[in-house]
Amino acid sequence: MKAILLSAMMLFPLGASAQSDTLYTKSDKPVVITPIKHGTLQIEYNGKNIHVDPVTQLPPVTDYSKFAKADYIFVTHEHFDHLDVKAIEQLTKEGTVIVANPNSAQQLTEAISMKNGEEKEFKDMKVEAVPAYNNSADKQQFHSKGRDNGYVLTIDGLRIYIAGDTEDIPELADLKDIDVAFLPCNLPYTMTPEQLAKAAKTIQPKVLYPYHYSETKIEKVVELLKDSGIEVRIRNFQ
Repeated sequence: MKAILLSAMMLFPLGASAQSDTLYTKSDKPVVITPIKHGTLQIEYNGKNIHVDPVTQLPPVTDYSKFAKADYIFVTHEHFDHLDVKAIEQLTKEGTVIVANPNSAQQLTEAISMKNGEEKEFKDMKVEAVPAYNNSADKQQFHSKGRDNGYVLTIDGLRIYIAGDTEDIPELADLKDIDVAFLPCNLPYTMTPEQLAKAAKTIQPKVLYPYHYSETKIEKVVELLKDSGIEVRIRNFQ
């Protein structure tokens, strides 16, 4: 198996112009990860396009009608900056698999509802829906326990954790063998850089992408994790 820690390269998928990273699965198949913005990303694997929380209107405005259609779409929760029906409609084709937390699934036609703790096997990957919530006393109004999802995608042995909107909750200790992690750092709604660093040290991914970080001084995360053995990649996830 090739090492997954490869240098970034510039790729330009249809409808996107961003710095993309190529990683490899256990059988040396490439997985291309492209940040789009905010909590939104695209994963390409074996000719399949996977989108997470696609959103049109947050700046910069994204026209998903110019993207290749999605084979899979994952929605973590129903907040406007994660559930965008227009974006999903632009990406959907016959056969698109849409996976969402229960509240979001109620708003989407033919979505597969997954709740915390559920696992599903699809043709191209295994999917685990994991908890995502606020556990700080002053943040309970943002993301309640049991409502929202994070996802662990296992693609030919490569385990990718996409946290959604969460803090450094105790359940992170249950995540094992994570190769790539996307952790949010968007105050006041999710984690501080210090919380994110703590979460990363709990999960111990090989590669960490701080994402959904808005105006946070995200370089602080790099500083906090400089001796951790975790490779921190800063990409355009404002």
